[in-house]
Amino acid sequence: MKKLLAVVLSLGMAFGSVAEPASKASVEKLMVLTGASDLGKQMMGQMLPAMQQMIPDAPPEFWKSVAEEVNIDEMVALVVPVYQKHLSEEDIQDMLKFFNSPAGKKLISAQPLIMQESMMIGQQWGQQLFIRAKEKYDATLPAAK
Repeated sequence: MKKLLAVVLSLGMAFGSVAEPASKASVEKLMVLTGASDLGKQMMGQMLPAMQQMIPDAPPEFWKSVAEEVNIDEMVALVVPVYQKHLSEEDIQDMLKFFNSPAGKKLISAQPLIMQESMMIGQQWGQQLFIRAKEKYDATLPAAK
């Protein structure tokens, strides 16, 4: 029995302590601070027009009632476990400290513009890749006579 206890203690020391899982409250705080909790609103803004196209006969009042019934907290509750799966409580606390700092606040405010501009650059880059691929492919075709 003493040998078993010694082995268990040795393994615990060898592998270190297990990180404390992130709490729901701290994840929600991080999501609010970084704007991630607004993701549901953004998604709804994109999904509603698509849903309206799938049910074109529904009157505007119907879509207004659908939008009013949306509970963004549901989306947050669905995403919290994803954060908890990948981040420890210590990770979240460190991020909260950073995002409350001047540099963190600046990143939060600049992030939407950074993402928007990066997406535009990515689209242009993708178009250039396609043009080069098409030119390369066209070069492999026999010349038209």
